[in-house]
Amino acid sequence: MSIASLADRPSAEVDKTGSPELEPLPQWVFPPKEGFSAEDLDRLRGIPPHTELIDGTLVFVSPQTRFHSLIVDLLIYTLRQAVPSGLRVRREMTVTLGKRQRPEPDLVVTRADGDLDLKQTTYQPADVVLAVEVVSAESEIRDRERKPVLYAQAGIDHFWRVEEKDGRPVVYVYELDPGTKAYALMGIHHDRLKVSVPFDVDVDLTEIDGL
Repeated sequence: MSIASLADRPSAEVDKTGSPELEPLPQWVFPPKEGFSAEDLDRLRGIPPHTELIDGTLVFVSPQTRFHSLIVDLLIYTLRQAVPSGLRVRREMTVTLGKRQRPEPDLVVTRADGDLDLKQTTYQPADVVLAVEVVSAESEIRDRERKPVLYAQAGIDHFWRVEEKDGRPVVYVYELDPGTKAYALMGIHHDRLKVSVPFDVDVDLTEIDGL
């Protein structure tokens, strides 16, 4: 994310010498030496929507593709039809994994008692049953490598990674190995996603063509 010259902003005032008087830069432009904390996401003014915190660094999200939007819509609709009464499906909510870790999965399945109130901005990992990431060009390393490690270390039992291949979704399903605290690949699903954990789900992935 680039910062345009503040001198060119219409709101910039002119001082007595005729030079533009620059507005102060937002606080998040200058990260603290120890990095930002999870709580900072709620207090930093003017940060872009859906900003994540990974290893104390603010991560700004690029505009999403049509594929990304369609597969998230398909999964949310299907999961909400299948989810047991004690669970909820949520999109674009952060999960606070630690002091300097607050990623935002594309969608999560949470325990119902993790919903505290309408002003809530994040979930705790103990409340998350499933985290889902849809990989985009700018997020490949984060979604394939860093985020799964963080989710596993935080004890989130199930993780799905969705990739696009020839215009169709491919879903990689992972389950946490409690002995190693790492994810084990349980299956790769192309035209149909059918699993029995964390609950029974049967998704016709080809339906993305009709959305």
